[in-house]
Order: sequence, then structure tokens, then C-alpha cells
Amino acid sequence: MARTRPDVTVPDLSVPDLSAPDLSGKLAVVTGASDGVGLGLATRLAAAGAEVVMPVRNLRKGEAAVAKIRQQHPDAVLSLRELDLASLGSVAALGAALRADNRPIHILVNNAGVMTPPDRQSTADGFELQFGTNHLGHFALVGHLLPLLRAGRARVTSQISIAVNRNAINWDDLSWERSYDGFRAYSQSKIAFGLFGLELDRRSTAAGWGITSNIAHPGVAATSLLQARPEVGRPRPTIGGRLIRALGSRGILFGTVETALLPALYAATSPDARGARLYGPGGFQHISGAPAEQALYSRLRSEDDAERVWRISEDLTHVAFPNELSTTPRS
Repeated sequence: MARTRPDVTVPDLSVPDLSAPDLSGKLAVVTGASDGVGLGLATRLAAAGAEVVMPVRNLRKGEAAVAKIRQQHPDAVLSLRELDLASLGSVAALGAALRADNRPIHILVNNAGVMTPPDRQSTADGFELQFGTNHLGHFALVGHLLPLLRAGRARVTSQISIAVNRNAINWDDLSWERSYDGFRAYSQSKIAFGLFGLELDRRSTAAGWGITSNIAHPGVAATSLLQARPEVGRPRPTIGGRLIRALGSRGILFGTVETALLPALYAATSPDARGARLYGPGGFQHISGAPAEQALYSRLRSEDDAERVWRISEDLTHVAFPNELSTTPRS
């Protein structure tokens, strides 16, 4: 099937920062908001007037994050919820709790993730940890929240990685049970997640869900993914993470946590950001710089792969989306 490349819009890269528009009256949900990029996003959204729901795995870290945001913005409206994306039961429980609140969601940033455990680990449901957390957990979360997202005509932004531009989906062994490679498994999880984010927008458009879905990536910065993560078998920051932090703090090549959050903030809030688009840093090799729209990575261009990921994800998570597309042909 022939595809045409969308026009690519590039904001002024001399702009070092951006602010979200007025979000008063909006309800935003940000996963992974207890530290790093997620905390920065929650802070920016709250500062713009949104009420922010912060689903976190570690409530103590979450409470510290809430306190940090309120130090800067005393009037911020925030609420903590428990969420372990490595447990489909936890995802379902959060979905049920938010549906019980029956409040439309206007912004969802699927930001939480885990990166390159040195040894293969499994989720509570038996999936390889990165595929299960980064992709399947968020896929299930969107499915459980779909009525609220539709009610809010939500903008859904899913955080991927420049690692999408390397490796491929291991279709024959999605859980890496036969031969584990941490970085390849990480790339796979983000490729699948990116395909999902694009397919969500296509399905919403075709079925009239009213949801706008796009994807973003932070470039390369010393975020919490590269720091010490004892829970995934990494007792100290990676050597690469230390180097990236040292250079990024000097404005050399790499970004910082503060700049890394900007593409997702732009994708989730800007009136100019569109569905089925990828936003990342606009500098050299999309490693750092002000947020810009960029061409899709080659691994994300196949609609057939996106549809395959969607079907597999529904089967694995037992979360079914409405089937309005069953009789809708692909263009």
C-alpha cells in the first residue's frame, strides 16, 4: 500500500523552552509522574491550570513528588493513584477507580517506562518486563480509560524513544524467553508502543471516538531510566548515563530532564500538535533541542504491523476495544 509522507512542521529551534496553554478545567493523567520527565510534565501541566492525576507505583515517591510540585505551585490540584504497569490487575483497578469517578479525561501522557534490565525479568502476568510495562500496560490502561477519553475528546501522547530507530519486533518470541537482549527488548517495546499510538489515532478517526493520539520522544538525556534502578537489577547509574548527564549539563550534544520533557509537553498540549505525528527534539539527529515534528522512524510506517500489534495486544491483555473497525476498510 502506497503511503505519502505528511508535511513536517518545525517550530523555531531558537526557542529554548515552551509553556503549555491555559489548561484550566482540564483533567490530565500522567504515568510515571513520581520523578524525572514524568514529574516535570506533571509540574508543567499543573502550572498551566490542569488538575493532574499521578498514578505511581511507589506511593512514598509519589507523595514526595506532590510536595515538590506544591512547593513551586501551591495552588496545584493533584491526586495520587496506585499503578503498577507491570501488573494488568493493577492497571484494571486504576481504570475501574477512574471510571467510578466518571470524570472526562482531557490529556493522557503515557510516560512511565523501564529500560534495559541487565537480566530478563517478567511482569506479574509473565511477559518480558519492558514489553509488558512499556507497551502492554499502557495499551491496557488506554482500553480501560477509553470511555473517559472519549468523553473528554482527549489528547493521548505516548512516550517512545530514539531506540525505535534500531532493531525490530521479535514476532516469534515477544517475551524474549529463548534469547534475551536487554536493548533489543527495549527497542521492541517502544516500537510496539509507537505503532499502538499511531493506530489509536487511525481507529479514533475511523470510528469517531474523538481522541487525538500522537507520539513523542525525549531525545537523549540523563533521565531516571538511566539512573540507579535496584528494582530492575541496576544498583548504580549506567556509565552512559553519567556521561550523558555530564555533557548535557554543559549544553554539549545531549539534553537535560528539563529539555527532554518538552516534546511530550508540546505533543500533549499545543494547539498545533496533530494526531498520528511524532514529536522529538529538533536539534542534531533529534538528540536535543526545542521540540519539533519529525518524520516517522521507518519501524513505525507499516499500518499492517500496527494492526498486528493491536490484535496481539488485545489477545495478551484480554482488553478489547470497540470493534467499530470490523467493517471499515483500510484506505
